[in-house]
Amino acid sequence: MATPMTVEGAERLREELANLKNVVRPAISKAIGEAREHGDLRENAEYHAAKERQGLTEARIRDIEGKLGDAQVIDVTKIRPTGKVVFGATVTLLDLETDAEVRYKIVGEDEADLKDSKISVMSPLARALIGKAEGDEVRVVTPGGEHEYEVGEVAHI
Repeated sequence: MATPMTVEGAERLREELANLKNVVRPAISKAIGEAREHGDLRENAEYHAAKERQGLTEARIRDIEGKLGDAQVIDVTKIRPTGKVVFGATVTLLDLETDAEVRYKIVGEDEADLKDSKISVMSPLARALIGKAEGDEVRVVTPGGEHEYEVGEVAHI
């Protein structure tokens, strides 16, 4: 099953993958080679630490390759805006209780970062928003309680 991902999220993963393969992996190989030169590997902490880093790096490389292989990269700027909330859209919401405005971009699970106002498409808020239109009211049950919002601007940026 394809996993939705924004263009930015896919690019960030590709950059991380290139760094792991072209910078980190060779550095670890060099560290293992240098540690081997120190003799007895059974009691060589540098060798064991480098081997552990190598295992973690290879696991991350496989993880990223799998995610990119399963990704359905969606460029929201190529989708005609209809005023409805879709994956990749940036949505301005008005909290009906506090009159505070918040703005979120709906992104793939691995891209979510609340500090950067990016919420996962699988989050309760995003799931409630998908398909709603500008002006619609939405009630969301979250771990922090129930909130009501009015959908403001839906931007494809």
